This record gives sequence, C-alpha cells and structure tokens, in this order.
Amino acid sequence: MYIYQCRLILHEPLFFATREIGRLYETGRYLHNYALTYAFRLAEAPWFNAGQVPRYQQELASLEAVYVTPALPEQVTFQLATFKYGEEQLHVEMQQAERNTPSFGRAKELAPESTFRCYVLSAQPMALPRWVRLGKWHSKVLVEAQEIKATLRRDDYVAACALNPLDVPPGVLRAFDIISMPPSSLVANARCSGEYYEIERGLGLPAGLRYTFLA
Repeated sequence: MYIYQCRLILHEPLFFATREIGRLYETGRYLHNYALTYAFRLAEAPWFNAGQVPRYQQELASLEAVYVTPALPEQVTFQLATFKYGEEQLHVEMQQAERNTPSFGRAKELAPESTFRCYVLSAQPMALPRWVRLGKWHSKVLVEAQEIKATLRRDDYVAACALNPLDVPPGVLRAFDIISMPPSSLVANARCSGEYYEIERGLGLPAGLRYTFLA
C-alpha cells in the first residue's frame, strides 16, 4: 500500500455550508473526504445535474484501489463575508410577485493560509495534483504531498486524522468525537483497534478503508 500525506494550504477563502443559522451560513473546520476525492480528480461528476441530487454512491463506490481520508484542521482561521441577494417570490404559475425585497446574508468562511492534513491510500504509485479547487467558490488550494512509510500492525491505536465512519471496517472504532456535517458525519480523535498502518508509534490509519454507503 502506498500512503501519501497531504498538507492542504488555502490560497483563497473557502466556503461550504456546513450549518445554516438563519441568514448565517457557516463553514466547518473539517474537509469531507467526498469533496477531496472529487478535488483530487479521482472521481468525476457532470457539470450539469438537472435533478440537483448528488450521486456519491454511483461516482465513488467503484474506487477500490484508492481512498482519500477527510482532512484534519492543523491551523485555521475564519472570516465573515456579507452578500446581498433578492428574494424573488414567484407564484406557482411563474408570475412575479408585486415586490422583490433585497436582503443580506453572511457567510463564515475559512480564511486564506488555513492548513489541513489528509492521507491518500493507493494500491499503485500515483501523482497527486499540485493545485486543487474546493468549495462553493472553487477556491484555490495548494497540495503538498509526500509519500510516507507505514508498517502494517494489529493493536490498539489512535487515528492519524478524521475518519468517515461509514468507510471504516466494522468493529474498529472504540471511542471518538462526532463531527456533524453533510453529507455524512465524520469522527475525530478516534481510538481504534485492529489492523492498521502505523505512521508513528501508536498513530495510524485503519486497514481496509473503502468508500461505503448505506443501502
């Protein structure tokens, strides 16, 4: 197994709506592994989706030889951006209402120079892109990737990064903190048991990670 440690450095504000509180749209501190898989160009989605429904299972489940973990925040800061939009109230028959009232919203974004860490596991050597785009605004992100040596062991250990619990083999997770975010919650500070790739003493990644979806 080839394991690449990736440091992600934001060069532009990064926004995605992890939580909506009235007119405040808040970006979370973790980067989901689905988004990173698309950003690394390991999976593709059509530019136009008439149904506006994601197709993660169809587009990711076939990736058996490569896996991307969620990204753990190393050093992050936030910034607030205010935007103006119009509330276009339309009747069912598509006739415009009498008033179009402009309003304001605020987006809590991850600020430039924020850094994250994730891992890519691959059955074959691979070259990862130097630059990727993430989030609603397709923000520019620098990727510093390096191959690391890891030893396959079986014991209790602490996960080296956040994990998508759907992708972890059964019986591995023992204790963890839940990170609530769409499209599926993540776990952090996970204490695990079983077969794993040891990156540092007592620190590693579960063996057998693969994209898994609920039926």
